[in-house]
Amino acid sequence: MFGLANPERFMRFSAPLTAPAWGLAAVLLAVGTWLSFQAPPDYQQGDGVRMMFVHVPAATLGLMAYGALGSASLAALIWRHPLADAAARAAAVPGATFTFLALVTGAIWGKPMWGVWWTWGDARLTSVLVLFLFYLAYMALRSAIEDEARAARAAAVLGVVGLINLPIVKFSVDWWNTLHQPASLLRADGPAMTAAYLAPLLTMMAGYAALFLAVWLTGIRTEILGRRVRTLAARRAAEA
Repeated sequence: MFGLANPERFMRFSAPLTAPAWGLAAVLLAVGTWLSFQAPPDYQQGDGVRMMFVHVPAATLGLMAYGALGSASLAALIWRHPLADAAARAAAVPGATFTFLALVTGAIWGKPMWGVWWTWGDARLTSVLVLFLFYLAYMALRSAIEDEARAARAAAVLGVVGLINLPIVKFSVDWWNTLHQPASLLRADGPAMTAAYLAPLLTMMAGYAALFLAVWLTGIRTEILGRRVRTLAARRAAEA
């Protein structure tokens, strides 16, 4: 891991992985979409149950992406790895996108089930919104400070602070009595759903994970190349 913190090594390591990651994501998402339409309607939700195959993976990847952002931010603060800041920055946009998708699909799914689009009384909804706001704050802070080093450090501190919210999102349905149902996938006694729903859900989750990996690797590589271009431009300007 520490060896890959060198940008040159990372570029060599990631070059043969990026295209396969995009291809794997496309295949898994296509298969998962097909399986989701083969799943039978739920006896209570009807065809609305298919929203689960979009909402749950999006919410899961929103959490995972922030875990990557926060961990990379922590590495940037402690060890100042050359690649840590680039990795944190590259995770922000896809993570925010997944989280926003989870909020939107959650509202669409919740309206016919709960009778409301949104309620502040639900701990899971509120904590996921806070997660989305952390993403926005991270990106806004990066853009607000002109000095790149100061912007990176300030954003890294915010990224680490945001890690506190992750267990709140995960365990909110266990700690408080909310509209959200308890966990139905990761349970001590096994998933609380049949294979007809479990197969498409797991396939879509794998597809979303592959998509995040592809976007993340591409983003890190783009950030490295962008910094090289800026460094060369500054060097030429100084020599002129």
